[in-house]
Amino acid sequence: MAAAGETILVTERDRVVAEIGPPRESPSPVFGDAVLAEAVRKGWLTPPALRLEGPPPRPKPVLPQREILADLEVDRCDL
Repeated sequence: MAAAGETILVTERDRVVAEIGPPRESPSPVFGDAVLAEAVRKGWLTPPALRLEGPPPRPKPVLPQREILADLEVDRCDL
């Protein structure tokens, strides 16, 4: 019935405990939150200490390759 598009209610002692239905077109945001919460609980991830507003900060520019190679050459000569 779920494959045909119907939602099935699972009950226990006349109380709805679950719903089974056809898959949504986009992933549920609740599922993503549950996966992240489980990863934090298991210690795979550490939540951020501060909640930042707006876009993430832009990374600092990297030196051009020629400057990096010149610095590396100086470091090698010091040995």
